[in-house]
Amino acid sequence: MAVPKRKWSKARTGSRRANWKLSAPNLVECSHCHALKMPHRVCKQCGFYDGKDVVQVGS
Repeated sequence: MAVPKRKWSKARTGSRRANWKLSAPNLVECSHCHALKMPHRVCKQCGFYDGKDVVQVGS
């Protein structure tokens, strides 16, 4: 089985892992109800996508 040739220092490991972070979701405004939504997805508030009523929302 493969075994590492040498031990990596904690600083080297930490600097490699320093860039493992989440990015904030990119939100756009719905053209119909002006609520914030993720791009290229149906709006959860009004159910519109691409200018069409796609999903019935609420009662």
